[in-house]
Amino acid sequence: MNPNPSFDLTGKTAIITGASRGIGEAIARAYAGAGACVVLSSRKLEGLEEVAASIRAAGGQALAIAAHTGDSEAIANLVATATREFGGVDILVNNAATNPHFGPLLAADEGQWDKILDVNVKGYFRLVRACVPEMRRRGGGKIINMASVAGLKPQPMMGVYSVSKAAVLMLTQALAMELAGENVQVNAIAPGFVKTKFSSALWANQSFHDAIVKTVPQQRMADAGEIIGIALYLASPASSFTTGAVFVVDGGQLVGHGIQL
Repeated sequence: MNPNPSFDLTGKTAIITGASRGIGEAIARAYAGAGACVVLSSRKLEGLEEVAASIRAAGGQALAIAAHTGDSEAIANLVATATREFGGVDILVNNAATNPHFGPLLAADEGQWDKILDVNVKGYFRLVRACVPEMRRRGGGKIINMASVAGLKPQPMMGVYSVSKAAVLMLTQALAMELAGENVQVNAIAPGFVKTKFSSALWANQSFHDAIVKTVPQQRMADAGEIIGIALYLASPASSFTTGAVFVVDGGQLVGHGIQL
């Protein structure tokens, strides 16, 4: 037994989707700081290049590639380029997400359902399908799916998004079971309310912000950097016997509902 687990990612290559800002950017910077070659991806190249350049300026290795998670050809190119430039793929962080509907679940039209499920669930599947062959070739790998507390407890006005994140949790568990024998660990992170541009529709409205904070025992929203610790653990050798798990990072939100004395 190793009494000093390693969080070193030297020699590893990580693909992080939705990496131009927010949680994805924070994770990319953390992985680069731990020694990984990071491949930053999002639907548009705008923003990615700036983050990649900043990582390189700090001494890290980073590559920016635009790839829509709904486009299988773009995903294939993403993985092929990462392999060509850095030798393979060891870590995948499925972080890209969308939520074009905010309101009662039954008010969502089928186009909104299709877009949310295509990006938030099928997009994750497409990335995993493209990366696993490279992980097999390298003797194993790490897959980290960004879920949400919304996948564990439905959030008001976010019903369709909640359904999609519940699907991510089951996708994580099914993949963990199927890939365990190939030394590929698959886990999920379920953040609570994190103050990013993606969640700005909630926190930019003061009444929404105040209502949210009341449900969180720590009485605040998280910063994107507060997701880094668990993301680094799940990408590193320290998590070699951890798979099929869901790690909630929510300031106590899920356990905090009740009478506040």
